[in-house]
Amino acid sequence: MLTDWRREAALQGGPESREGVTGTILIVDDDAAYRKLMIGMLRTHGFEVFAASDGEDALSEFAHHEPDLVLLDVDMPRLNGFEVCRRLKQKPESRLTPVVLVTGLSATEDRIRGLEAGADDFLSKPVDRNELLARVRSLLSLKAYTDELERAESVVFALARSIEGKDPYTEGHCERLAEYSSRLGKRIGLSPEYITALRWGGIVHDIGKVAVSEAILLKPGPLTPEQWAIMRQHPVTGERICSPLRSFRWVLPIIRNHHERYDGSGYPDGLQGEKIPVTARVLQIADVYDALTTERPYKRALSHDEGMVTMEQEVQRGWWDPALFAQFRQMMAERRENVKG
Repeated sequence: MLTDWRREAALQGGPESREGVTGTILIVDDDAAYRKLMIGMLRTHGFEVFAASDGEDALSEFAHHEPDLVLLDVDMPRLNGFEVCRRLKQKPESRLTPVVLVTGLSATEDRIRGLEAGADDFLSKPVDRNELLARVRSLLSLKAYTDELERAESVVFALARSIEGKDPYTEGHCERLAEYSSRLGKRIGLSPEYITALRWGGIVHDIGKVAVSEAILLKPGPLTPEQWAIMRQHPVTGERICSPLRSFRWVLPIIRNHHERYDGSGYPDGLQGEKIPVTARVLQIADVYDALTTERPYKRALSHDEGMVTMEQEVQRGWWDPALFAQFRQMMAERRENVKG
């Protein structure tokens, strides 16, 4: 069954001019004359350059200046370049910064060791000036694009949290949903890309509600047919908001399809069974459980056991994936048992 879910998930599923590229560069080398040569060469072409003389200094200078690119010698005292690269790539705040290993080593095993440490590129000593500038400009362009994506993602996440913040009854819902769904995704063997999508989807799945008025969102009683028609468009709106972000490729099916039902009675597309992306079906289970077990303006919070009984009844009606619900129920039972223990 786990293999089937992984297979199912797998099935669903022009460059700017570089002459004007700028950025900050950290040069790390224990040879003072070489550092001076590299600094002069790069500053001549408009780059802001800092330097460090060994691996320990490199980590300190990186933390202070937060450069856009690191040119890192391999053979250095205290910490060699492989270890510095590994440490930078292990930290969330520095893992996306390009690191180029500059070395006189040419053996294949040294290149492999560099790749295993997370290096983005290699330059051989003595460095050719034209090759250096081409590599630097290429990697800085990529870093600028990555930074732009991160800023856009931050705006989307902030917008999603602002929507949740409008309703005091849903406080913490996104975090709980991200936790429940990602844990369930891991349990059934989904890939790391889908686990990340589930975490992000837990936060942004309802971002389309930005287009729904507060009068509808916070209405304590039943919605009118007209109000329901507006509400049922929020998955489509959310997908449209996030679709320009290429990093949200695997999140978009969650946003659009998290209100579908296994029997085809959901919205916006009336998808049925395994035509609903598996990540959306996973998030549905977590979403329903959290909605049932938290207080809302129109209902009291159900206990865990009451929520499970209600979800079992809805599974029997054909609303949710029965196999995923069985996995979720077992996961929550194990969690509660661990808490007791």
